[in-house]
This record gives sequence, C-alpha cells and structure tokens, in this order.
Amino acid sequence: MMDVPDSLTAWAQVPDSLTAWAQAPDSLTAWAQARLNELEAKLAFAEDLLDTLNQTVIRQQGQIDSLQQQLRLLHQQWQAARPDEARNPRDEIPPHY
Repeated sequence: MMDVPDSLTAWAQVPDSLTAWAQAPDSLTAWAQARLNELEAKLAFAEDLLDTLNQTVIRQQGQIDSLQQQLRLLHQQWQAARPDEARNPRDEIPPHY
C-alpha cells in the first residue's frame, strides 16, 4: 500500500476543520463582530487625528502668511530708511519670498 504524503493528509483534513467552523458559527460571528468593532474604533481615531492635523496645518499656514507679510513690511521700511545712493539691487528680496 502506498503512503499518502503529509501535504495530502493535511488537505484531506481541511473539510473537518470547515465542519468545526460550521458547527460553531456563534464564536466566528463573535470574533468577526469584535474585529469589526476594533477596526471601527481605529478608523474613528484615525479620522479624528487627520482632522486635528488638518486644523494644525491650516493654523500654521496662516501664521506663515502673517510672518511673510511682516517680513515684507519690515524690508520696505528698511529700504525707505536707507539713503538712495546706498541701495543695491542685491539687497532686494526676490518676488518669490
């Protein structure tokens, strides 16, 4: 008689494990529900974190815009206070600032 390889033996046992799962649907349902609840909690946390980070970025962009405007005004005041002959084109702030 020919011996059955271990992989075939394991494959032959799969229906038995499926039968065991079919006989215990409550435990599978409970596991799936617990996993779903866990994933929903993680999603809610991630959404809250994303919203908080978005608000932080919006606030920081406003601060950056304000600081850039203040820098432009200070530069204009500094240029206005300097004598005309001391002005040098290299002292000009490029338009992208």
